[in-house]
Amino acid sequence: MIKPYSRRVYYYETDKMGIMHHSNYIRIFEETRVHFLQQAGIPFSEMESRGLLMPVLSVDCSYKHPLRFEEPFEVELTITKFNGVSLYVSYIIRNSDTGEICVTGSSSHCFTDENLKPVRIKNAHPDIYKVFYDYMKNKE
Repeated sequence: MIKPYSRRVYYYETDKMGIMHHSNYIRIFEETRVHFLQQAGIPFSEMESRGLLMPVLSVDCSYKHPLRFEEPFEVELTITKFNGVSLYVSYIIRNSDTGEICVTGSSSHCFTDENLKPVRIKNAHPDIYKVFYDYMKNKE
């Protein structure tokens, strides 16, 4: 079972209004993906050491309610689509104290080699493919 990513808002992430700057939510999405891969048993560093990259193709972020310095939050990650070449992820960031949804978003990715050439991981990295395939299968 993959646990939600959680932590508190750091001071440097806030702006003059005392709320988390909008750009930092995109960073939180990335932290959450790294956390997911670690828990799934395929740390991002291992993927990269094997020559497999997962560049971002697109990001969408919708702001609902601001987070403030030291407020705790958690991020729920859901893989919405996976075909072995591309990956689509959705995120829900909630205030851990109130349960209020602060941000929703999504990102899309493709799997590439170090030259950014697309890779079908089912053939090139079947063990990594299985992690994503099993996740999608268990989600149903």
